[in-house]
Amino acid sequence: MKHARHRLSEAGSLALSRQLDAAVQRGDAPGVVALVVDRDGVLYEGCAGKLDVARNVPMISDAIFGIASMTKPITSVAIMMLLEDGKLRLDDPVSGHLTGFEDWRVIQAFDASDGSYEARPAKRPVTIRHLLAHTSGIGYAFTSPIVARLQEDTQKREWELPLLHDPGEKWTYGAGTTVLGMIVEKATGRSLEAYFQERIFGPLGMADTSFAVASNKQSRVPTIHDRTNGMLRERPRKAIDSTPTAPFEGDGGLYSTAQDYGLFVQMLLNGGTLGSVTLLTEESVRLMGENHIGALFVEQQPAADPIMTKPFPLVAGRDRFGLGFMIASEGDGDAKLRSPGSLSWAGVRNTHFWIDPRRHVAGVMLMHLYPFYDDGAIRTLRDFEQIVYQHLD
Repeated sequence: MKHARHRLSEAGSLALSRQLDAAVQRGDAPGVVALVVDRDGVLYEGCAGKLDVARNVPMISDAIFGIASMTKPITSVAIMMLLEDGKLRLDDPVSGHLTGFEDWRVIQAFDASDGSYEARPAKRPVTIRHLLAHTSGIGYAFTSPIVARLQEDTQKREWELPLLHDPGEKWTYGAGTTVLGMIVEKATGRSLEAYFQERIFGPLGMADTSFAVASNKQSRVPTIHDRTNGMLRERPRKAIDSTPTAPFEGDGGLYSTAQDYGLFVQMLLNGGTLGSVTLLTEESVRLMGENHIGALFVEQQPAADPIMTKPFPLVAGRDRFGLGFMIASEGDGDAKLRSPGSLSWAGVRNTHFWIDPRRHVAGVMLMHLYPFYDDGAIRTLRDFEQIVYQHLD
């Protein structure tokens, strides 16, 4: 099907580049890469700031970032591919695919003074749909004080702990996509790295996306910064795996570039197809973008670890959630930004993306900055987005 090609004016591209430079100059981000695509290709690509501040290395447009929870939508697409292959159904209990997930329990009383708790059997099993929509009751330690305390006391992973609430009764951000990754590996007999490379990254041309960064590419990885008391502090570089090494997790751990992730979101803009490659049917992509949490809303997640995150997201109490994506509500109401029905998520180091199926445009913005939802990082994202829509033909 032919469709009208978007255009971003020369003035628009210049305005976006100036905005990125301004964000760096005022200290909102040490370095940033941004990309805008429509269904046919790249409309804008730019970068600003430093890849390595201490060594005075400029940022580059093909910098490789740890995209953290931007791994989740990729795992969610893999699950939908398996659904199309007839290997699972959305309302399958997890226990039908993995052993050890038969007896879910729910915390009904917790004593913060000593970490003791009471738990009861869950009212219903956790399903694949619950995991995709973050209604399973599995939490994260960096947002839940209860999970943080239980992890400290037991050394167990989040998905091994009792649930924070009954499945389907609340939206809670958590490590459920880790379990989805386990289901992908069990259903395919392949590691996540191998399956992603063979079925997603290779076909889409995502040459710089992996759970590791090859030795000859590691100079393209930006340093990580923390904002403490309003000041940016650059972390010393740490070793990164140069070869993919199991275990791989579906909720995080991938490295990627703006260009690579742009191909992924462009595929979704095109209803599951990019060029001659089809990963999903249009029906599956449409299903991923529908509300799967009913009358529930995305709830604000607290900052149990304030070094890692601020409370998020901005749209708590309004937006819904689909299968791997947050869905912008009709009530978000800012005509200068993404359309209602747009899909998005982000990574904890302030890597962000959005997909706007109404305007047929998507954006990717990558930074290496803690805490998540840092004011400067969010201002950089929102200002960029506003300029995109202001100049989009």
